[in-house]
Amino acid sequence: MQAKGVTHRGLRDKNEDSFLVELEHKIFAVADGMGGHKAGEVASALAVKTVKEYLLKVKDTEDALKEIEAAVKEANKIVYSHSCLNPKQRGMGTTLTVLWVIGMEAYVAHVGDSRAYLLRDGKIALITSDHSFVQELVREGSITEKEARVHPRRNLLTRAVGIERETSVDVINFPLKKGDYVLLCTDGLSGTISDEEIRDIVYSSSTVDEACEKLVETARSRGGEDNITSVLVYID
Repeated sequence: MQAKGVTHRGLRDKNEDSFLVELEHKIFAVADGMGGHKAGEVASALAVKTVKEYLLKVKDTEDALKEIEAAVKEANKIVYSHSCLNPKQRGMGTTLTVLWVIGMEAYVAHVGDSRAYLLRDGKIALITSDHSFVQELVREGSITEKEARVHPRRNLLTRAVGIERETSVDVINFPLKKGDYVLLCTDGLSGTISDEEIRDIVYSSSTVDEACEKLVETARSRGGEDNITSVLVYID
C-alpha cells in the first residue's frame, strides 16, 4: 500500500483542514474545520487525533464498521465538549471522512461534505454522500450537480462533527482489489475539480505522490478560494 497527503490553505488566511496518513495501521482521514477565531483548525485537528487514538486501541477488528462509527462519534463528543469549555471556540465543528483498511476490505465513516472516492479500472465513483444544503437540492432534483458547484449556499452543512452533542455517521464497507485508489478530499478540491478531472489526474500521474500533489495544485490554479486537502491511497 502507498499513500500521500497534501494540504494547502489556498487563498484563505489560515488552513483549517487537517489530515491523517497512518500507513502502518492503514488509517486515513480528512477534516475541514469551521468556526470562529482559530476554532476550525482546532476542531479538525481534534477530530483527526481522536479517530486515530480510538482506532489504534481497537484489538478485535471483527466488527470494524461499528468501531469506525464509534471512533467518529467519539470525535464528535470530544470536539463538542472542547467547544463548550472554551467560549472563544463555541460553535466550532468540522467535517470528517475516515478510511480504515483491514486486509483487502475498506471501511469508511463520514460526516459533512468532505468526500471519499474509489478509482478502479480507469473509472471513478463517489463513495460518500455530502451532508449539505445543496446536495439535498440535488437529491430532490431541484438543481444539477453543475449548479451545486456555484450555488451561493454550497458551504451550508446539514451535518457536522462537534456542532451538537450527538451526530449521525454514515458508514460503508467494500472489498478492495489491487490497483484501486481511494481518495479522501475536502470540498476545496471536489468543489473546484470535476470527478472526471480527478480521475484523469490520478491515472496520468506516474506516482501516488505526484497524483496527490497535482490534485491540490490544480485546485489552486482554478482559484483556490478554500483550503484544499487530498489524501490518496493506492492498493498495490
